[in-house]
Amino acid sequence: MTPGNEQDSSRRNWIKNSTLAAAAILAAPQIHARETALAVPKARRIPIAVSTYSYWHFQEQKYPIEKVIEDAAKLGFDGVEILHRQMDNETVPYLNKLKRQAFDAGLSLPMLSIHQSFVQPKAEDRKKDVEHTIRCINLATQLGIPCIRMNTGSWRTKKRDAAYYKDGQEPPIEGFTDKDAVKWCIDSYGECLVAAEKAGVILAIENHWGLSSNIDYLLEIYKPLASSPAMGMNVDTGNFVGDPYPQFERLAPYATIVQAKTYYGGGHYYDLNLDYKRIASILRKANFNGYVSLEMEGKEEPSVAVPKSLKLLREVLS
Repeated sequence: MTPGNEQDSSRRNWIKNSTLAAAAILAAPQIHARETALAVPKARRIPIAVSTYSYWHFQEQKYPIEKVIEDAAKLGFDGVEILHRQMDNETVPYLNKLKRQAFDAGLSLPMLSIHQSFVQPKAEDRKKDVEHTIRCINLATQLGIPCIRMNTGSWRTKKRDAAYYKDGQEPPIEGFTDKDAVKWCIDSYGECLVAAEKAGVILAIENHWGLSSNIDYLLEIYKPLASSPAMGMNVDTGNFVGDPYPQFERLAPYATIVQAKTYYGGGHYYDLNLDYKRIASILRKANFNGYVSLEMEGKEEPSVAVPKSLKLLREVLS
């Protein structure tokens, strides 16, 4: 190669290398920004279920759970919470049918909501509800449901009218105290948790009126049992006496699952105007990532009120 050609070749290599270096410098900020964006964790999409209770408020004629599953899939819910009292029966074929229908529709079954009470002075009465709970644990296992909604129970010494839902005050049965009831709940839950741990099912205690209207009592029951892997908490946005937000903020860090009430058309039992933007903010602060299950408790037709409720929850929880 002649000296002139050598110089031309060196010049061409220098220009090529300089161009590549300049391109690398220009691209570096874009690459860094892209890598940074990938490194920043994205907010997880909170799954939203709908309770079958949203379609049936204990009227004489039950609303079929199969229809709720069908509707939930069409509307874009992530799951269906089953109300035990709404089930047609407890046979294995029926349970398997519901499980298969939900699976085919791409829906989960996150919770089975049952009714029981451990606020009962007679040990034999509490034992019956312990046995009922264990039977429901077996139902949940068959359905593939990982969580059961549980209550504390109540003294049933006061009529469930509008005044009751405002203050939640309920005097104990004569000769007993609320502290007695707290102990009964702890002991009875302890029995149920043995079966729940074996089955891998969570028992989620709810602020569901009665004794649990008092958040201090609810936590007094929950905390001694919280070391069990089967113990959980279901926080209901609509079941607070007085200002709901400070109480919701207290319970949110313990929440396994949340039930979100709406009251379109006026509530069947009481009305609340809940600020779901504020509720969503509290959940984010508590790093809650579990299911939120809609309980539409209003008088408006579910075909109208349930889609509106889903839209509201999607907007605030996104």
